[in-house]
Amino acid sequence: MARWNCDRGWTLIELTIVISLITVLSTIALVGYRSAVTRTREAVLKENLFRMREAIDQYYADREMYPVSLSDLVTEEYIRSIPSDPMTGSAETWSPMFTDTQTDAGFRQGLFDVRSGAEGSALDGTLYSGW
Repeated sequence: MARWNCDRGWTLIELTIVISLITVLSTIALVGYRSAVTRTREAVLKENLFRMREAIDQYYADREMYPVSLSDLVTEEYIRSIPSDPMTGSAETWSPMFTDTQTDAGFRQGLFDVRSGAEGSALDGTLYSGW
């Protein structure tokens, strides 16, 4: 007749191995999660920049001059609102690029491009401010 030994528990080595495995797996998951969040923010930043640049181009095509500011795009209903920069979390951190255009009344400064005001570099190594 076989006796079952119910007093046996986990050894210290078994517990150490299990805790080590859990730690390694959770670290891998956390790194993957963080890079996924960064990739998502970068995709939103690219889309926001594309939409604002498209609105600036439409404004120029319709009026043959660039807008004075980003708020002109909202006022003239080319975009509904100025999107927030996903890297900074603010709509106030966009970096506008201006050019001088000649009009009948002389030279006028206009917004021809917009870039991110976020510091730092993307996962591909480029600077956010260069996008």
